[in-house]
Amino acid sequence: MPRHTRPVRGVLAMLVPMPQRAPYGSWTSPIAAAELAASGHPVDVGRFVGDEIWWSELRPAEGGRTAIRRAGPGGQPVDVLAAPWNARTRVHEYGGGAWAVTDDQRLVFAEFHDQRVYVKSAGRHPVPLTPEPPIPAGVRYGELSVVGEEVWCVRETHTQAGEVRRDVCAIPLDGAAADDASAIRSIVAGSDFLAYPTLSPDGRRLAWIAWDHPQMPWDGTELRIAELDGDGVCGPWRVLLGGVEESVLQPQWHGDDSLYAISDRSGWWNIHRVGLDGAAPQPVCAAAGDFGAPLWQLGARWYTELADGRLLAVRTVGTDALTVIDPADGTAHDLDMGDLTTVAVSDVDGERLLLRCGGAGTPAGLRLLDLASGTLADVRLGVESLPPAGYLPTAQPITVTGPQGREVHAFAYPPRNPDFVGLDGELPPYVAFVHGGPTAHVAPALSLVFAYFTSRGIGVVDVNYGGSSGYGREYRNRLRGQWGIVDVEDTVAAVRGLAEAGLADPERLAIEGGSAGGWTVLAALTTSDVFACGASYYGVAELEGFVQETHDFESRYIDGLIGPLPESAELYAQRAPLNNVDGLNCPVLLLQGLDDPIVPPSQAERFRDALVSKGIPHAYLAYEGEAHGFRRLQTQVSAREAELSFYGQLLGFETPGIPRLELWRPQ
Repeated sequence: MPRHTRPVRGVLAMLVPMPQRAPYGSWTSPIAAAELAASGHPVDVGRFVGDEIWWSELRPAEGGRTAIRRAGPGGQPVDVLAAPWNARTRVHEYGGGAWAVTDDQRLVFAEFHDQRVYVKSAGRHPVPLTPEPPIPAGVRYGELSVVGEEVWCVRETHTQAGEVRRDVCAIPLDGAAADDASAIRSIVAGSDFLAYPTLSPDGRRLAWIAWDHPQMPWDGTELRIAELDGDGVCGPWRVLLGGVEESVLQPQWHGDDSLYAISDRSGWWNIHRVGLDGAAPQPVCAAAGDFGAPLWQLGARWYTELADGRLLAVRTVGTDALTVIDPADGTAHDLDMGDLTTVAVSDVDGERLLLRCGGAGTPAGLRLLDLASGTLADVRLGVESLPPAGYLPTAQPITVTGPQGREVHAFAYPPRNPDFVGLDGELPPYVAFVHGGPTAHVAPALSLVFAYFTSRGIGVVDVNYGGSSGYGREYRNRLRGQWGIVDVEDTVAAVRGLAEAGLADPERLAIEGGSAGGWTVLAALTTSDVFACGASYYGVAELEGFVQETHDFESRYIDGLIGPLPESAELYAQRAPLNNVDGLNCPVLLLQGLDDPIVPPSQAERFRDALVSKGIPHAYLAYEGEAHGFRRLQTQVSAREAELSFYGQLLGFETPGIPRLELWRPQ
């Protein structure tokens, strides 16, 4: 036997090709932008509907519409709401709760183009339940739920004078309001923003969350309740929990005389039991973890009550865990979810749960968890297929020390391709990804976008800078008054940490981000010399114009991130990347949707004009029909290929098979 060992190894060595040495960034990859975009269809909320499961799904190949689908024969998806219908609400512009289902399985949804509410029966075309508004798409409805023969929801009304009003309203399911707005009953108003209208089991009381400018829902909200009169309208309300320095989320009735609600009064979003008798709310399970997250979209849920009275909840400290809480004694135990790092609760039916989840090695999608057996089954994943595992990156958590000794959390994804290794003595280029929000949160993820870069020899580092959620209120509050400073410092600290550890080439660092992340990109490029280039997707470039032009939900957001006007006008000018272009000495790629109501095209166009004035090489790609976040297949392909070509030109590597992006250069 021993004498056969050497020849067998020789045969294996001949069958397994040795990786080829090639410069980082120039490696060939099976992950093309077209395939990456075409095979992706992010799955959102799922619901149990009779014996079926329905869900919403983004369809990039269908103009970026949101379809409602169900599992058909053999588990193949079938449209419940087929093209061209698009179930998407523009309440707060970020939407949420765009569809619901009646007991007899009729679909109720908000149509994106006109923002009216429609009802669709099986085999029939949708018919409107709300009238055509005086201003196109000027009356919007979100967080839809069916209550008897009505649809209850949050309504957002835009007036000819430019004012925005919101209330909780009831829309009759019989179509009486399709041509008569007066048939819609206003249940409660009285604040700038409302969310989570929740009816008590006996139908006597309504609970909801409310807040006013300049608060954002992760800063401070109130849990309110009121009695409903005989006409189904709220009387005077009282506040049970919350304030300007306490964020309360997701009220849920527990019987007729108490509620559960999430509050961050301890410094972490914990679930509390709230009585109606004025007694102090009590934490159900006091823990150093977040059982909630920033309310960017209406209807978000982080816990649900099971049939036996226990609570199933998502707890976040860097990554997500699914935990079962016994409210009787506050004990909790985590469920074994394998490598899942991101979990969201969608719906519950007895001991069956629908979860939107994904992990470091598991694609995101909708899955069915059976609590009795512990099995987790795929319902619909966000991708049709995956490249071979060897081309997918692996996440490495890192923690670096930023200014003032603060910890900065991030996840590094080194280059990975079984066919290639870098040249001797060469360090890879890295791109720092900066999330939006800026309250968003990133966890280890199987990201094909990251794989698009890492499989070509470009490392990625995904940064949870100060201001990110998932680490408690103190971590979120680090960005108060410090936007453009802490986010930049923390991102710089993360890439410098990689370079100092000998993992990244310090001369070939890039940065990319969208929305608030785009602001950080532009701020980092104009106030530091760490990056060789950067790509801003619909990023904020200046502030005084932004607060005048952006939508109502975020129109006072900058009050907390930098300061209120007019007192902070000087700070607005100092922080704005547009006003610091003199400190910029590297090229920039600007990508912008021309229909973006959140960060209007004027932001990118002003920055482009400043780049031209200074003679800095750049490219500006503007996309018709795209808003805040690119949804169309052709846009996604164009943007990703442009970004790769841009990095190749600036970081010094070839990009085989990728169209060359033409940069504007001074004559």
